[in-house]
Amino acid sequence: MKLKLTIVILIIAISIGSVIIVTGFISNSKSEDITNISNQYENLLKYKNELEKINQYNQEILQDLEYQIKNSDDVNISQINEEIDVINRVINENKSELEQIINKLSKIESTP
Repeated sequence: MKLKLTIVILIIAISIGSVIIVTGFISNSKSEDITNISNQYENLLKYKNELEKINQYNQEILQDLEYQIKNSDDVNISQINEEIDVINRVINENKSELEQIINKLSKIESTP
């Protein structure tokens, strides 16, 4: 039960953190009129770095969950597998967004 609660709290924390970062980035980019391309590039670069950190953290949680399943005699393995699926979806969404940011960065770099 304690393991299950810990996993649920970690998933909630990851989800909330991702939403806060994405919302903050979107609201900042809308509220500020960015006229200087270098500022836009720097903001995207910072955002890319944050997404990479989130993705790395999610990967670590996923590895921990998989380890717990392998070494668990818990009867609630199906619940843990569902939580792993949720984390996998979050990781895939972050990877997709990260690819979009990297594409934007490469377009900015190639624009004279």
